[in-house]
Amino acid sequence: MDQDYTDFMSRVKKRTGIDLALYKEAQMKRRIISLYEKKGFHTFQEFYQAMDKDMELLGEFLDRITINVSEFYRNAKRWEVLEKKILPELLKTRRTLKVWSAACSSGEEPYTLAMILSTYLPLSQIKIFATDIDQNIITKAKIGLYAERSLQEVPPAIKAQYFTKEGSFYKVSDQIKRTVTFRQQNLLADPFVDKYDLIVCRNVLIYFTEEAKQHVYKKFSDALTPGGIFFVGSTEQIFNPQSYGFETADTFFYRKR
Repeated sequence: MDQDYTDFMSRVKKRTGIDLALYKEAQMKRRIISLYEKKGFHTFQEFYQAMDKDMELLGEFLDRITINVSEFYRNAKRWEVLEKKILPELLKTRRTLKVWSAACSSGEEPYTLAMILSTYLPLSQIKIFATDIDQNIITKAKIGLYAERSLQEVPPAIKAQYFTKEGSFYKVSDQIKRTVTFRQQNLLADPFVDKYDLIVCRNVLIYFTEEAKQHVYKKFSDALTPGGIFFVGSTEQIFNPQSYGFETADTFFYRKR
């Protein structure tokens, strides 16, 4: 491994917490070199020095190294059902909600949850637990810097209230960031210890085998309070919800019986 890249990796880790050594080296170097050449740099060291002073360049770098298919308010109609129907029902019997965003990727989902919950609760009362298997992606989520394309579905009023523009990137406000606690977790292997009123796990279970899916559905069901809601992605309908102790609350929303 060349010294220029080794030094770059250690400086990036110190600056962002992201460990580039966890990615395939040849592939990652290619990706970063193509970005820094496009920007007119000739070495990793030159690129790092520029990136350290320029938030927009840092944003482009983070965007390049993480394969990000997540976005805020993804499938907006479903989030509308959560906001207008599911949350008012939950809040009829609960003063606050314990919420978990499972397999949260780079943070768009838990931050979306916080923004929607802020309609009903003061931000000081919102506590969202967010987990993902990938420590690097969690670190990116904590930084909270996103490309414009991630915000396509965000309502204009929410965008104005909770984001600031940094070049062509957007930074999530600190008050929203404070509502979310991130932690690394493997959904299949790790135990689910707490009880939640709302669990959101979207666009992840499609990658699991049937057997793994059944195992995780059972774990999610056990981790919900009675009457709690499990919200899944738009290709992840559960066809036999009753076998996990669920009933259908709406399309892609399941209530713990």
